[in-house]
Amino acid sequence: MALFGHPLSETAELRPLEPWQATAFAAYVDRVRPHLSPWLPWAHVITDTESARQWLQRYADEQAKGNGRIFGIWVDGQLEGGALFRIFDTQSGVCELGAWLSPEAGGRGLVTRAADHLVNWAVKERGMARVEWRVTPANSRSIAVAKRLGMRHEGTLREVFPFNGLRQDLEIWALLAGDLTAGRPTD
Repeated sequence: MALFGHPLSETAELRPLEPWQATAFAAYVDRVRPHLSPWLPWAHVITDTESARQWLQRYADEQAKGNGRIFGIWVDGQLEGGALFRIFDTQSGVCELGAWLSPEAGGRGLVTRAADHLVNWAVKERGMARVEWRVTPANSRSIAVAKRLGMRHEGTLREVFPFNGLRQDLEIWALLAGDLTAGRPTD
């Protein structure tokens, strides 16, 4: 039984991902690396338990300062994905949310439900004015999540992100706090 979990379905939940879970996280990344590596830089650097622990510790340190947070998505007790606030700037009221999922757990709305829960928490509990979602234009599944969250495509930063030997474009999708009160579609 997990402490501090948020149900996403009858068999799935969102809960904090912490340094003490580094072994499970490293095994997860190793298992789904081919699926994650086209999109996520950390899929290339997390190669063992120690690198996973260091990466998770950075988020634990940021969480302690109120600047970031990382969560895992567990399905039937197994880590199958996650979501994080890569940036969480309470001073400006702007945060950036991202998420990922193993291919086996896809197609069930888990990322959308997890992201929706985190958007609501960021805006309603922490007072964020803006939640951003950044994605390469080729990642159609991630763009679909942004759309289901009711985010608007605000533009594309051309060749802003060096990754896998190429300079990648990043689309910026965002939701404002006022969009929550105006109503938006959810999964």
